[in-house]
Amino acid sequence: MSRPKDAITRYKTVSRLNHWLTGLCFVLLMLSGLAMFHPYFSWLSFLFGSGQWMRAIHPWIGCLMIASFLGLFIQFWHHNVWERRDTEWVKNIDKVLAKKEDEVPEVGRNNAGQKGVFWAMALLVPVLFLSGLVIWEYYFGHATSIEAQRVALLIHSAAAIGAILVWIVHVYAALWVKYSMRAMIRGWVTPGWAWKHHRAWFRELVDTGSRGPEPNPRNRAP
Repeated sequence: MSRPKDAITRYKTVSRLNHWLTGLCFVLLMLSGLAMFHPYFSWLSFLFGSGQWMRAIHPWIGCLMIASFLGLFIQFWHHNVWERRDTEWVKNIDKVLAKKEDEVPEVGRNNAGQKGVFWAMALLVPVLFLSGLVIWEYYFGHATSIEAQRVALLIHSAAAIGAILVWIVHVYAALWVKYSMRAMIRGWVTPGWAWKHHRAWFRELVDTGSRGPEPNPRNRAP
């Protein structure tokens, strides 16, 4: 489907590329991390050529992901500030799941679920990165003790499990809300989709004469 004339931009190209780069890094880290976590998943190492290559490349992918995630954080943190209406949205989650969003308080560009995923990753990704540095034996082994590495490995594993669970929720929600994937792949949504899922955001765009993703600051009410 080609972009309709009345389509609204939800994500700019740079944001989409940033998102997919972060997602790709996360998947690669998840697969290689699972291969090192338990022998049952050791076969995943062949996706990287060999176990040796996988162990060598895993931390470098982590460095790329933290840089990429920082780009996402800078772009989207202000859209994920918690508001009173988000609390009301959570209280009415049963109606959201029943697809009765017209009975739920209007939300802005991101709903409470999306904000929860964002802040969970904003916590877990730095924890994964910092704990990963401690157990990066080749570069930092001489600067840490075996006891510190054991603690860091435990923290790293726990944070990884948490991040994988958050990622599963994120992917499921993106597939469950029809046309959300199109927004992240092609960048646009229809006015009807914006009205149904992010009504407050849609009102801001209409009131300021913007085609998205941000309201037009020149037309904001004083």
